[in-house]
Amino acid sequence: MGFGGILEDSHLPHVPGTVILNEEAAHSERITRALRHGKGRNAGVVLAPQPSEDPNDPLNWSNTKKITIVTIQALGVILYAGTVGPLLNAGLSTISNDFGVPIGDITVISGYQLLVAGCFGPPVCAFSRKYGKRPLFVLSSILGVVGTIIGSVSNSLDSLLAARIVQGFAIAAYESLVITVIGDLFFVHERGLYASIVNFLICGISNFSSVITGTIVTNLGWKYLFHILNAFVALQLILLFLFCPETSYVRDKQYDTDEIANVDFEKLGEAEHRDELEKTVTSGSRVTALPAPKTFRQELAIFTGVYTDENLFQLTIGSFAVWTNVAAAWVIIAVGGSTVLFVAVAFVLAQIFTLPPYNLNASGVGYLSLGPFVGAIIGSLIMGFVLDPLIKWFSKRNVGTYEPEYRLVVMLGGLLMGGGLIAWGYMAEHGINLYACATVHGIILVGVVSICTAATAYALDAYRDMSNEIFIAIMLFKNVVLYGFSEFVNNWTASAGPFVVYSVFGGIGLAIALAAIPIYVFGKKYRSFWARHNLLEKFGVKTHAEI
Repeated sequence: MGFGGILEDSHLPHVPGTVILNEEAAHSERITRALRHGKGRNAGVVLAPQPSEDPNDPLNWSNTKKITIVTIQALGVILYAGTVGPLLNAGLSTISNDFGVPIGDITVISGYQLLVAGCFGPPVCAFSRKYGKRPLFVLSSILGVVGTIIGSVSNSLDSLLAARIVQGFAIAAYESLVITVIGDLFFVHERGLYASIVNFLICGISNFSSVITGTIVTNLGWKYLFHILNAFVALQLILLFLFCPETSYVRDKQYDTDEIANVDFEKLGEAEHRDELEKTVTSGSRVTALPAPKTFRQELAIFTGVYTDENLFQLTIGSFAVWTNVAAAWVIIAVGGSTVLFVAVAFVLAQIFTLPPYNLNASGVGYLSLGPFVGAIIGSLIMGFVLDPLIKWFSKRNVGTYEPEYRLVVMLGGLLMGGGLIAWGYMAEHGINLYACATVHGIILVGVVSICTAATAYALDAYRDMSNEIFIAIMLFKNVVLYGFSEFVNNWTASAGPFVVYSVFGGIGLAIALAAIPIYVFGKKYRSFWARHNLLEKFGVKTHAEI
């Protein structure tokens, strides 16, 4: 048994996902000294995956370039995953009055948007695998601009529906592919911080956007939601086109030490040493066997090649076939389910808090979202400061070896989501103080961020070879379930009361968090089993890992 209670495997010499992170603790200096290491305080950290010698390998890009890319794509997450989805939530009552329809009809419009985003996910996954991620990001941003323009000129329920559907196509890439970009750009010991940032943007910004949108609806009218959004989506499209090159990269498999089952460190070290020798000056001139760095103009290309020889149908079904992996299925349910449960609260905010004893207007309903926004900040700060140092601490005590299951320790914070949902339902039903309700809503978000960050970081480290499929499946699952919720959650809350509804949701939340325990204990043995019996390969859906 490894440190922390993780069961060891006896079938493979190296289980994919397990890496030597601390060579001093692992006493592996002899076989890993020729490999690439971190810098500064991470000088003793063996980089996983190992970067190639190609200057166009995203792992070799400067931190400035990497952070610029992540920042611009994070803006896309803010706008599409964090703002477009809940754009109308605070103004549901106002819009329903303007069109003279029940509030549930407006909620369903947002439900259709989520359904479109989810159904668009598998093709997004397939095309990103085949042709890279940049074309999908550019297309998504263009559709986002078009959908927002349609919304700004909408004068009927049908035109508003059209706007939301077109915007739905823009959501898919930004809800799923940004996390995989982190895997393209950063090493194992760096990913936790950036994963926590992205999860904060997805979970937290959606709440803060409601604060702003509620004020806009109250003072300017709901159409100004689209008018103002237009400027931001157009800016993001321009920045994306100019400064976000393709991050997909075909690297020699021997460098992907976090994915393959048979890692020959000595052979890899010899390759690293040989590459260094090839770059030395031997006859007064530098060997130029390596490709030159791409120019700024070359990086503007939308299509940069074909990254796999698989056909698009095989790649498309990968988002469904990934459910055959038990650990991946848990990640999908954990991340998608926890997101669904906190969005379900947003669906009923206007329904509950515009009525007695609260009697809030759209602006007041929007301000309620400050509680979960603050909760998301607190949860993300904790994850950002704890997640990467924690895996280094565990790895050092595990003889220098990192297991992806160490990411799941922070899932304990997920219990706050389940308990918080039950408490929030009770408080909303009994008319308890607004500030108390907002505080408990914030506690729910601390739990949601804990679950999402732990599970996504685990998926990225344990199953990076099929992370595209996992995150697309998360979005598909989440959005389809949310669409279903939009059809019944308002009516169920009205008939059964918030306490009954959110006690059920809270129980589901507790089950999601507690299910992390068997994944943690048996995770390494299951990774070995999957490496030996990969069902995706049996279905003809290849990932880029090799045995």
